[in-house]
Amino acid sequence: MKKTKLTCIIMMIFYFISLWIYSPAFSSDKINWHKFKEGMELGKKGQKKIFLYFYADWCEYCEDMEKITFKDQTVIDILNSSFIPVRVNADKEKRAASGYNIRGLPSNWFITENGENISNLPGYIPPDKLFFILKYIHTDSYKSMTFKSYLKNLIASEKQQ
Repeated sequence: MKKTKLTCIIMMIFYFISLWIYSPAFSSDKINWHKFKEGMELGKKGQKKIFLYFYADWCEYCEDMEKITFKDQTVIDILNSSFIPVRVNADKEKRAASGYNIRGLPSNWFITENGENISNLPGYIPPDKLFFILKYIHTDSYKSMTFKSYLKNLIASEKQQ
């Protein structure tokens, strides 16, 4: 119980530090979403990784992602500056959803510049967690360490400063 509480406190500290430290070259108040085909092509041309988000209008957790996670300025900034954000309505774009074998919503996918799957996370992701996951993916840290190790290294580097 103490470990879980401590982990939550540490995550919150990093979240607030990231609000203060992270300032991209440009800032917007919304995510610049792309359609599926366009976004996948832009990812290859722009040499950026793709954040692929499947949702449906009837999905409550999708609504929470829209109202909470995707309204967070740090999430908006990193998605717009470091990824090609692609938003897919799974009910309307069934071919794209079936291509990724979508069984539940929301479904969040991380894809390389070459179109290869890095990972996927089903379900609602709060903004503080998504921010650190996006940083982990963007920096290619997923190639050399687990997400847990990445967070430990982040904590250690903050202590040294």
